Formats: sequence, structure tokens, C-alpha cells
Amino acid sequence: MSILVSKAKEQINNAVISSAKSAMESGLLQQAELTEFTIETPANREHGDYAVNAAMVWARVFHKSPRQIAEILTGGFDLNGTYIKSCEIAGPGFINFCLSDEYYADIVSDVLEKGADYGRSDYGKGQRVLVEFVSANPTGPMHIGNARGGALGDCLASVLQAAGYYTEREFYINDAGNQINKFGLSLDLRYLQLYKSGIEMPEDSYHGEDIIEHAKAFAEIYGDSYVEKDESERRAALVEFALPKNIEGLKRDLGKYRIKYDTWFKESTLHKNGETDRIIGLLKESGYTYTQDGALWFKATEFGCDKDFVLVRANGVPTYIVPDIAYHYNKLVTRKFDKAIDVLGADHHGYVPRLKGALTALGIDADRLDVVLMQMVRLVRDGEVIKASKRSGKAITLVTLLDEVPIDAARFFFNLREPNTHFDFDLDLAVNESNSNPVYYVQYAYARICSIIRNLQAEGVVMRSCSRSELSALTAAEERELIYYIGTLTDEIVASAKAYDPAKITHYVQELATKFHKFYSACRVKGESESLMQARLALCKACATVIKNVLTLMKINAPEKM
Repeated sequence: MSILVSKAKEQINNAVISSAKSAMESGLLQQAELTEFTIETPANREHGDYAVNAAMVWARVFHKSPRQIAEILTGGFDLNGTYIKSCEIAGPGFINFCLSDEYYADIVSDVLEKGADYGRSDYGKGQRVLVEFVSANPTGPMHIGNARGGALGDCLASVLQAAGYYTEREFYINDAGNQINKFGLSLDLRYLQLYKSGIEMPEDSYHGEDIIEHAKAFAEIYGDSYVEKDESERRAALVEFALPKNIEGLKRDLGKYRIKYDTWFKESTLHKNGETDRIIGLLKESGYTYTQDGALWFKATEFGCDKDFVLVRANGVPTYIVPDIAYHYNKLVTRKFDKAIDVLGADHHGYVPRLKGALTALGIDADRLDVVLMQMVRLVRDGEVIKASKRSGKAITLVTLLDEVPIDAARFFFNLREPNTHFDFDLDLAVNESNSNPVYYVQYAYARICSIIRNLQAEGVVMRSCSRSELSALTAAEERELIYYIGTLTDEIVASAKAYDPAKITHYVQELATKFHKFYSACRVKGESESLMQARLALCKACATVIKNVLTLMKINAPEKM
């Protein structure tokens, strides 16, 4: 939490504990061990800034009613030199605290002083976190699910950084295994179709236009020189030709989506440097493998999985999970990240316990791997769901989406819901320039503040620094509500980082925009005394700073004019 919020809560905590100890010493309360209590924001802010349930928690400890305990506690409070202005007992024994005018003034000053750093904290203590997201197979363009994963993973990494973690972003390139074999098959058949008749594409091959285009481009360079060559040689050449182009396409498209990775990690490196074979050896040494029907199995049931699984097939070829285990071993052991976070589709729910079981067998704390499972996205236009098939080549790609929807809207919309919830992406709403569009609504609030400041400057009014006493005059209910909410940004960022849920800060900035509009409707800036006008300008500037800070975390523009 922010330093000022933390300080205010600490003062409340100390006041309650000190009063209780004094009451025990004087005999008003019997001697007892004080248990923990909570300091929360009351549901109805008219009751105060914070509510404490200490009297409720300590009812059994002191053998008195909560109301009696609350009366004793409040009678012994020493609030001198604190941000606490007053307190009162509510309901059965809650103690509500109201903070001083100076507290609210200091919140505004703190935002203006910290600027772009406001909201950041050292909560994560510099722990090294690797966030892997998207990691789409490089066999074709990215689809709509990758678009959600990209916005989610990138924003999550930003939130973790703001919360004090050392964070890196990584894309895992599956450039080996069955997907690449299918890619080679599809390219091969499309290439041969250019020179031979009667060649059909299998149902489970890739039917996209990109495969046809790669085959034609290959033929323009090499002609029919590969037609009569050995099939394996031809397919290897086609993959070597097309795969780098696809990977560059992934980098280009994700760059357009404002995603920049620290590392593009190739699966093939795990095979080339022997890490995959090493993992097989380490798992054998762990004692959690056995051989059956010529295949090497992992005893996954000993780690809570519903069944064991094959590591190496009878033909000696490792299954897909072996390089995945090697990859996570590389993250957590070789590269020594404290935490690995994977953003995966919800269809991986059965895969996660298998992977964690293998890591445990290798002596790695499986809690160092966290997986964010992301539900499906449906595109909606005119109230109807758009249906598409990736296999037929008619999938909605990331590029197609970004050609139709502004990048700001795409990144904002994909972080409107928790990752584990299904999401309908309303294409009509995303391009709608009105307050019904949530990203437009937030950006408009920022632009409106910039306009207020700009118009006053045109009239000769120049913003200046305000004294604490001037800022303390911001006492209207709408002003207090806005300032209080601004003060919670750090907590929201930490909560978002702890829950791996960037939607929390998306909701936060939407609510902040609403509170600003309410403030501006109720409190004039222009036409007031010079002192109050400057104080309200300072509050406007503080609000704009927080809006921009949140949008920057999301890599969304904060336009000064709209």
C-alpha cells in the first residue's frame, strides 16, 4: 500500500492496541493475549474512512460485549499527532475512524510529487519472475485466443513490475515435435500440388492460405527441383524456409500489439543442448519411473494425478511433455527464476498437475510454478457470435482483429474480465466512440482533465504548487471520495499482482473515471476563489496522473485531446 495509507492504518492499529494495553493495566479489561483484527473500508463511506472489528474479535478474550469493549477502547485513544480526526462506535461494536483534512491533502501532494512512479511499491522485494504467455505454435498466424493471452500476460508482467518484482517476458517457440511435423506435411503436400494432380490434404493437416503462400514462395525460388527428392529432405527444406518467416511474423504482429519479449526461447535448443535427454535421466534417477510395454512411464499418481503418463514411447521418441518439463527445469533451476508464471488456455487444466508432479520428482518446489488458466473468447457482432474454424483457414487472427479494432480497445477489453471467465468481445462496442465504450470512457476522463488545464492556461491561469492548508480545503464529499480512491492505487496493484488478475486495475481505472466525472459535475474549478481553484486543479492533475499511470501499465494511450 502507499506510504500514507500504510501510515494511517498503522496509526489506527497502534491506537487500538495501545488503548487495549492501557485498559488491561488499569483493570478496565482483564489481562489477555491480543489477537489480530482487521482494518477495512466500510461499505458505507458515510460511516468513516476505516472500520475496525477489534471489539468484535476480542469479545471472547475479554468476556464482555463488543459494545462495552469498544467504549473502553475509544475512551483510551490518544490520537494526537496522527491522521485520525475522530472515531465513533457503530452497530454492535465496530469502531469507525475518520481521517483528517491533512491526510487528504497529503495524498494529493504525494501523487503530484511521485508522478509516474505513484502506485509502485517494493512489495515483491525484487523476486525474479518469468512470465511466459501466448507461445503460439509457429505453424500459422495467431488467433483470437492468443490476442487475449497477449493482453493478459503483458499487463500481468507490468503489474508485477509495478508491485516490486523483477519481471521478464518470454515466448516459448514450439519449433519441434508433432506440430512441426504436421507443418512440414502440409507444406509438402501444397508444394507437390503445384506440380502433380490428385494430391489431397488430410483432414488433420493445416488448410490455411498461409500454407499455400509458403509453398508458392518456395516454388518461385526452387521450382520443381525438390519434387523428386526424398520426402524427409523436401519437408525439412520447406520447414527451414517457412518457419523463420512465421516466427518473424509472430514477432511483427505481437510488436504491433505493443508486446516486447525479453526472450524468444526455442524448444529445439532443449534437444540440441541435451537438456531433454538429461531430464529423462534425472527422472529415472528419481525413482518415479517404470517401464511397461517398452515405454518409459512417470508415476504421476504418486503426485495426485488421476493416472500415470508416458515419458518416452516404445519407439524411443519422447512425448511432448518431456521438453516441457525440461523447459521449466531450465526456468527454475538453470536460469534461477524464483517464480515461473505460465498463461495457458483452460484446456491445459489436466496438464498442470502432471507438470508439477514431474517438477516435484526432480526436487523442485512445485509452488514455484503458477499457471493462469484462461477461458475462451467469442467475437460478437450485431449481437451474434462470429463462428470460425482454424483448420479451414478461416480463423479470426490477431492481425484481422487489430485491423478492425483499435489496439487500445483490444488490450483494454481483453483485461475486462478475470482470466478464468469466458468473455464475449463486442466488436461494435470496441469501435464505439461514446461513454458506453469503457476504454473511451476512461480516456475521455483523462482528456477532459487535460482540456480543463489547457483552457484555464489559455485564460492566463497557471497551475502552481498548493500549500497543505489549501489542499485541506478539499472537503466536499465528491472531492474526498476521489482522493480516497486515488490513495488506494498501490493496494489495487498489489492485489492484482497477488491474484494474477490485471482485470482488477482495469476495473479500478474505470471506477476512478466515474469518481472524477462525479467530482467535476459537483465541484466547479473555474469561478471559485484562486486558492480553491488551484487546489481543485491540483486534484484534477493528481487524478490525471493516476489514470495515465494505470493506462501506461496496460500499454494503452492516454490522449490529451479527443
